[in-house]
Amino acid sequence: MYIIIVGAGDIGTPLIDIATRSGNEVVVVETDSGKADRVAGAYDCLVLNADATTKGTLEDAGAEQADAIISTTDQDAINVMVCLLSQEFGIPAILSVVHNPEHMSLFEQIGVNTMENPQQLIAEYLYRAVARPAIVDYMRIGEEAEVFEITVTGDAPIAGKTLNEAAEVGLLSADILVVAIDREGAGQPITPRGDTEIEVGDLLTVYSGIGAEPEVTDVFGHYEDRTE
Repeated sequence: MYIIIVGAGDIGTPLIDIATRSGNEVVVVETDSGKADRVAGAYDCLVLNADATTKGTLEDAGAEQADAIISTTDQDAINVMVCLLSQEFGIPAILSVVHNPEHMSLFEQIGVNTMENPQQLIAEYLYRAVARPAIVDYMRIGEEAEVFEITVTGDAPIAGKTLNEAAEVGLLSADILVVAIDREGAGQPITPRGDTEIEVGDLLTVYSGIGAEPEVTDVFGHYEDRTE
């Protein structure tokens, strides 16, 4: 893809690294000359030390042929302006970081795909790792539902049972779905069926409509998330 990345800060730089390593044609726009020079010396991409909120800069960046533009600056006002200008060029995919949650609706009104403040997401993730140690990784879907990874312990009620059997005895409700199994020696993830037996040590990817509540993690043998 032809990707324009606006901003080479804490968010933009890792994105530049991923995009260039994946073989994409990348153009970076950065107003800070020091950051621009560092990116130009470290990555195989075109770097413009310029202001992305001007139409001429986006023209120089090749906006007319770009497949996507991602604005990662730490100023929502700049990101909004970049997105509005990008729409004039008809860039198919326009994405932006949003730092202030109150501004989220503004980005939605102009039809931009957004990601909320990454620092806030990181803080929530770190807190979750401390507060809910049973969860290996997770992603929230909507207000309550979550997809998470969890390992089956030796005393897990579900261990040794098929998914059908677990459902029959009430261990798995209609709101809980095991979507993948990472099993040592299997070579690749297992797509579970009703007759798939859950084994101790399995790393399960689970969808739960009620989130990773203690009564859910108990099923997989994790009782450490419960409080006195």
